[in-house]
Amino acid sequence: MGEMLTKSDVEKIQAEIDDRKYNKRKELIAEVKETRAQGDLSENFEYHEAKHAKNKNEGRIRYLERMLNTATIIDDTSKDGVVSINNTVTVYFPEDDLEESYKLVTSIRANSMDGKIAIDSPVGKALLGHKVGDTVTVHVNDEISYPLEIKAIDQSTDDSGDEISSY
Repeated sequence: MGEMLTKSDVEKIQAEIDDRKYNKRKELIAEVKETRAQGDLSENFEYHEAKHAKNKNEGRIRYLERMLNTATIIDDTSKDGVVSINNTVTVYFPEDDLEESYKLVTSIRANSMDGKIAIDSPVGKALLGHKVGDTVTVHVNDEISYPLEIKAIDQSTDDSGDEISSY
C-alpha cells in the first residue's frame, strides 16, 4: 500500500507529471544541447548543471508516477460536525494552555510550518472522526502521549490552494 491520496491529489500530481514531461523536459533537453556545444565538457559547469536539472526532472517524474501507481484513493467528503480530511481543526493543549489550528491533509500536502498536518500523523490519527468538545489522546510513541481538546471544526474541504510537496 502506498500513499493515501484524494482524487484532487491525483489530479494535481498528474498535472505536474504532464507539465514536467511535455514542457519542462523539452526545455531542459534544449539547455543540455546548448551548453554541450560550448566546448570542453570537463570544465563546462553550465553543461553539468543542465544535466543535473534534466536528471532531477526525470527523477521527479518517476517518483510521482510510482506514487500514483501504488496509491490508495481515499474519500474526501466531510460529515457534519466530525473531523475529516481537509477540515481545519482548532485544538487546545491543556498542558501548555495553548490553542492552535491545523488543517488535516494527505501526507503529500503536509507542511507543519504552514499548519497542514497529515492524517496519518499522530495528531491527525487522534483527531479524525471526533467532534467539538472531545478530548483525544495523541500517542507519539509507546512512552509519550498527551491530550488535545477539540474546540472548533471548519468543515470547508477546499484544497485548491494546497500544493504537492517536493523533495
